[in-house]
Amino acid sequence: MISPFSIARLPRIQFGAGAIAKLPDLAARYGRRVLLVTGAHSFDAAPYAAPLLAELAERGLSCERVTVSGEPSPELVDAAVRDWHDAKIDVVIGLGGGSALDAAKAIAGLLKPGNSVMDHLEGVGPELPYRGPATPFIAVPTTAGTGSEATKNAVLSRHGPDGFKKSFRDEALVAEIALVDPELLAGCPPELIAANGMDALTQLLESYVSTGANDFTDALALSGLHAARDGLLAWYEGGAAATEAMSGMAYASLQSGICLAQTGLGSVHGLASPLGAYFPIGHGVVCGTLLAAATRVNIAALRAREPQSRALAKYAQIGRLLSGREGANAEADCDNLVATLEHWTQRLALPTLSSLGVSASDVGRIVAASRGSSMKTNPIVLTDDEISQVLQARL
Repeated sequence: MISPFSIARLPRIQFGAGAIAKLPDLAARYGRRVLLVTGAHSFDAAPYAAPLLAELAERGLSCERVTVSGEPSPELVDAAVRDWHDAKIDVVIGLGGGSALDAAKAIAGLLKPGNSVMDHLEGVGPELPYRGPATPFIAVPTTAGTGSEATKNAVLSRHGPDGFKKSFRDEALVAEIALVDPELLAGCPPELIAANGMDALTQLLESYVSTGANDFTDALALSGLHAARDGLLAWYEGGAAATEAMSGMAYASLQSGICLAQTGLGSVHGLASPLGAYFPIGHGVVCGTLLAAATRVNIAALRAREPQSRALAKYAQIGRLLSGREGANAEADCDNLVATLEHWTQRLALPTLSSLGVSASDVGRIVAASRGSSMKTNPIVLTDDEISQVLQARL
């Protein structure tokens, strides 16, 4: 029997090679004034950039620009809102990686209200309810990892000892259209493929074992995990299969965003928040380097305290899927999952935390700041010592 579930708002999804050609027509449906939010350098160097800008102009659309360097900050969002609040922008297009999409999502949400994003960030301000209205937003990802094109949250960061990595979150922020063109992923360097691909894999795995999972999201997560299994290493290593693998990872990333928006995540993302705030470490790198260790600790905690948990059976199922092997029992399948993730971590050359500036003396404050919204849907409540074990394993 299918258990009751509820699915939050999703964008209209346009997926497929060459879909970028549809963007001018889609944007024109909302009006003539476009605010285009991109990365600082990647868009201008891309082969599709000049034809896209020319086509927008031919359609009579005026296109203003905001660029995002690194992970977006509240200050960047507030500055863009101040600059364009009175410009009568009809549609915001976010075109780039997760940072560009998150910035565009927040800007689109506040262009009309005109207030500071700090009013709404979870856990760092007054957390005022968002009233809107949002400016229509079109999300066009050019990396495969964050799934931001399908979510309602814009993740913003302030780095340093008192830093934070928090979300501005509301269903009104969901993109009107998510345009996913796998051809836009061409040219991603291997280190970006590795980090973003492991981010998507983490989101799919954590969504599947989340306490918020349901039959609908399970089907999507498994579909995405199949695509990631066949696509991530093949794309990273190049060769004849890379084009097909690139399409698979674009699909896996999209599915990961849909799933996380419905289910919540887990311990890896709980730790990614303080790590990304206290240190200049990319989100995908954090996810990639912690996933195997966090999975090992979660499985051990479930075996010790909740051996009848459905999450253990799910971990075993993912172990069979990703490893391509079926063990003698579910325990062996879970062990195969951890071994497979450890192998992928090595093949993708993901760095240790210590090489990224994290030391043993930092573990306590990272653990103390890790119990945000993502940790609340982890399949088991981890102790501080267990969370510390995840970090210690990757120092």
